[in-house]
Amino acid sequence: MLALAMAVLLVSAAWAEQKIIKSHGISTFGELKYPADFAHLDYVNPDAPKGGEMSMSWTGSFDSMNPYSIKGRSGLLADSAFESLLTGTADEIGASYGLLAESIEYPKDRSWVIFNIRDIAKFSDGTPVTSEDVVFSYETFLSKGLSSFRVQLAKMVESAEILSPKQVKFVFKEDFPKRDIIEAVGGLPIFSKKDFETTGRNFEDSFMEPMVGSGAYVLERVDVGKTLVYRYNPDYWGADLPINKGSNNFATIRIEYYGDSTAAFEGFKGGTFAFRNEISSKIWATGYDFPAVKSGEVVTDALEHGNKTTGQAFIFNLRREKFQDPRVREAIGLMFNFEWSNQTLFYGLYDRITSFWGNSKLEAVGRPSAEELAILEPLADILPAGVLDAEPVSPFVSSSRQLDRKAMRRASALLDQAGWPVGSDGMRRNAKGQMLRVEFLNDSQSFDRLIDPFVENLKKLGLDALHTRIDNAQMKLRESPPQYDFDIVTGHLQTDYVPGTGLRQYFGTESADNSAFNKMGLKSEAVDKLIDVVLAANTQAEMTTAVKALDRVLRAEKIWIPQWAKNTHTVAYYDMYEHPDPLPPYALGNLDFWWYNAEKAAALKASGTMK
Repeated sequence: MLALAMAVLLVSAAWAEQKIIKSHGISTFGELKYPADFAHLDYVNPDAPKGGEMSMSWTGSFDSMNPYSIKGRSGLLADSAFESLLTGTADEIGASYGLLAESIEYPKDRSWVIFNIRDIAKFSDGTPVTSEDVVFSYETFLSKGLSSFRVQLAKMVESAEILSPKQVKFVFKEDFPKRDIIEAVGGLPIFSKKDFETTGRNFEDSFMEPMVGSGAYVLERVDVGKTLVYRYNPDYWGADLPINKGSNNFATIRIEYYGDSTAAFEGFKGGTFAFRNEISSKIWATGYDFPAVKSGEVVTDALEHGNKTTGQAFIFNLRREKFQDPRVREAIGLMFNFEWSNQTLFYGLYDRITSFWGNSKLEAVGRPSAEELAILEPLADILPAGVLDAEPVSPFVSSSRQLDRKAMRRASALLDQAGWPVGSDGMRRNAKGQMLRVEFLNDSQSFDRLIDPFVENLKKLGLDALHTRIDNAQMKLRESPPQYDFDIVTGHLQTDYVPGTGLRQYFGTESADNSAFNKMGLKSEAVDKLIDVVLAANTQAEMTTAVKALDRVLRAEKIWIPQWAKNTHTVAYYDMYEHPDPLPPYALGNLDFWWYNAEKAAALKASGTMK
């Protein structure tokens, strides 16, 4: 009798362990902020008026409306047509709520998930969003997506099964970490299978006819390389969802393309477009003194945010033999004088980026903690020097002179040790007689004033350094796979607050020779193993410790020369836009939850200020 009772208890415990959770969303760690019956997100104005136009600029050009192909350069916001089963918010980290999916069902171990698609969800052509479209989208990414993304997706998913027209089930690979796997699959853009069958388009091609999506905006007008206009779809299926209340407030969104930021600023001053997120410190410090600013018709503001730093940096191409030695990379980095640049060129507006997770709790600081050492010490034989017993690598702090003599002496010693001594002509050569040539590839006029002094410093160190300006199309071709035809470029080594498989795309060995994201071609056994530890973390505390350890090693690899960041959004706009106050910590939201004041706009047009 006792044995029977024990058996019943064991079976009951097993069933309890496999209890199926049904929810309106999912959080990687902890509880969701918003309950199932929430009316709207806290940071929006649910009564925001609808209508008007948000207009802004972009630099460069475009020749495609396919944002998922490495061929061509896609137009800005081309991906906004596509929604996903789940979506995040701007005031939470690691939380996803149902968008196309009304609810999800999954076991405690997250080994599978069922998405229940909303009955009202439909594409812009009026056809319903079905589980067949979801599986088609998944299989498209699996077979024709970006190669680095495709590899990670194949590792995650065992199968995708249509249970009914509005129900789809994903089963995950047994050995893949399950922490945020539901959010990852739930975040895939969903395409219309019918659209692909009707047009016969190839997902990997560059094309101008946009793919059919389910999003709130559709492409209304395109002047190739010059102008894009998106129009709010009056039949948008998701207009009344609580997750969308107070969002998608503009009738149209217009983007004007310019050859460079200076031309764009002149367009803004002339009233050609109305909103500018100012990224030029020089223009921000000296340019906003024109009449419309003085009269108050143009608002300038610095809006605080809580975002971590961007990972913007000069990136080395480690596929080049000359950059294999970290001493060479360190020496080159020493010759970038951020302090002089910030005071002389940036008007003191920026802070130096030091970490891949700067301005967040994930940034490594001080010497490794006992918890970090427990992760790092088993990898001691493959770690870069200093990781176990020193503070994390941080950029050299230079003097106020363009050429810092102390930095130059240190860089010179490193190059001597690395086998690049100075010859009688003042140039550094290796044992083969090859000069140490370093080319900065750049497609941005605003970076000229930054790169040129850097190049001057490197020349004084004995390098054959040069700055090559090219256009956007050439840049896309040269920095992307399979060419990788560059020495140093500016890029963004992006990271997340809850890092997932994107770590392998940006920093993993398997993506080094085929990824558009792993620009430097990093191949580090230590980094690969630490990425596995990060992905396997089951609690916020475990993940934080693992990310700090990874941050230390990435910084010690010296794969970048970190650039700069600021803790505010510096914006200027014609006084016809309004926004929630305060803004949420993780988004500016000018295209999302700002709104248009029709009376103010009419006054600006009547005065001739706006065109």
